Amino acid sequence: MVQQGSHVKRGGTVARLLQSSAASAMVRRKHPEEAALINVDVGTFTPPVVLDLSASSGLLAAAGLEVAEHPVTSSPAQFRSLADGDLQVALTSPDNVLAYRFNPKNPLGELLDARIVSAVDRALGLGLYGRPGFTADDLRGAKVGVDVPHSGFALALYALADRLDVRRDEYDVVSLGSTPKRLEALLAGECDATMLNAGNDLLAEAAGCVRLAAVTDHFAPYLGTVVAVVGDRHLETARLLARALTETTAEILSGSLDAQAVDSAQRRLGLDEALALRYLERMYSPDEGLVADGRVDRGSLETLVALRTTWLPEVVDGRDVMDAALTEDSGLVDLD
Repeated sequence: MVQQGSHVKRGGTVARLLQSSAASAMVRRKHPEEAALINVDVGTFTPPVVLDLSASSGLLAAAGLEVAEHPVTSSPAQFRSLADGDLQVALTSPDNVLAYRFNPKNPLGELLDARIVSAVDRALGLGLYGRPGFTADDLRGAKVGVDVPHSGFALALYALADRLDVRRDEYDVVSLGSTPKRLEALLAGECDATMLNAGNDLLAEAAGCVRLAAVTDHFAPYLGTVVAVVGDRHLETARLLARALTETTAEILSGSLDAQAVDSAQRRLGLDEALALRYLERMYSPDEGLVADGRVDRGSLETLVALRTTWLPEVVDGRDVMDAALTEDSGLVDLD
């Protein structure tokens, strides 16, 4: 179950782009037209480029899947929809799975049979961003935006601010929802700082916002996105999706989908070409980019558990509820 970050040596981006359109034709998988596809509703935050490429390359169809993306407003809304069956699968932070599986005081107020099926990425540039001209000292007294105060990105924010010598009680936290919504709030002046990633950070930088600290500079290894499911009913579908995304990741890291990745980042994330090229390079990063084989490494889980036990401890019968997360029989990660 342990994954080590693997480095993929890259050549020049422009040269790769010239080659990738032709190479991508070899990626597409054919499937019998009469074969019925499984319709799967997937809850997402920022539009996932890897999922878009999995569809356009034919790898989703080859896995027998037809995916409908559903943007979610917050992590509680996403897991409520998973529990109710409105969503079958989620692309989400692994910390959310920890919270809803082990902490009875999670925002839904109930434990769920939530589990991680595979790893997708290492947070794609996740960092603490401030409005233009903002400094770490300005965090004191600032209005800081989060998804919800108990989310994984919020915990990472508290930890990064602490590394910048700003205590948790020195700034005000406001719930603003998903990452794209927080970017909008930051640019509109509705908050002074927030956590951004997955292209939202690049848009913020282009608008003059300041990166105060990066998660992977302080807390590594780290996982940002996983394939997750609640219960057994849709587990096999989630496994099929996980395999398709892992195959897509392999194609991306081989360089055969460079042109398509740049196009997807422009189309789905609203990036210009220069920012889309930066996004492409970030996907190759062994520290912040895609997880090559989809496996969930123990080191990243330890990072996430440590953040949660430090910033949101929940003790029952003398033990933190997160202690169970790292045991062999925790059920946190699907081992199929």
